[in-house]
Amino acid sequence: MWDWTAECQQAFDAVKQGLTEAPILAVADQDRPFHVVCDASDFAIGCALMQHDHEGRDRVVYYQSRQLKPAERNYPVHDKERLAMKYTLAKFQVYLLGSRPFVVYTDHASLRMAIKLPHISQRMARWLSFFAEYNFQVEYKPGRLNVVADALSRRPDYAVHKTDSNAIGVVRTSTPSSSLLDDVRSAYENDADTKQLLNYFAAPSDKSRQKLAKHLRARSPV
Repeated sequence: MWDWTAECQQAFDAVKQGLTEAPILAVADQDRPFHVVCDASDFAIGCALMQHDHEGRDRVVYYQSRQLKPAERNYPVHDKERLAMKYTLAKFQVYLLGSRPFVVYTDHASLRMAIKLPHISQRMARWLSFFAEYNFQVEYKPGRLNVVADALSRRPDYAVHKTDSNAIGVVRTSTPSSSLLDDVRSAYENDADTKQLLNYFAAPSDKSRQKLAKHLRARSPV
């Protein structure tokens, strides 16, 4: 049986204090190089601007994430990852544009090969033009190590809940009996008003129209 000891409580209180008191985020140091991490999931993208402190530890300067738009959710995986990188550079532009070289860490290796493709889409061409404004290199970081960006891109509140495509609907249909047409014809023949109208439409004239009951004349053309 596991016991919640005084040492456990002390560690828990220390974590709570660290998460609720400044400095949670590091203050950007323009004298130190920046690096960013980014990732994409099926429904969101996330990234973080980071620096190493004087002890060599990773410190987060800024977090960013957003839900993918419906059209973006249809992108292939490699385009979602490149969209995450574009989003990252745009959000942290004030820190990265025109600065010293920086590194983009991603867990998708295809980003490093994008500029080497012989044929690219118009969307990718626009993105590469945007990337060319920045001085950076892309480094691969395995997903198990890219935990910050991975967590941001998988926020539960961003998840899109789809309806079950395998749901079965029950539809009840009925087929009219074969005698329906005969029943309708018989009803017409036995209805006095209908018989008058049928006789009139068979040979319409002013004389035959005058023979119609008064309430039927409004339903027959002059």
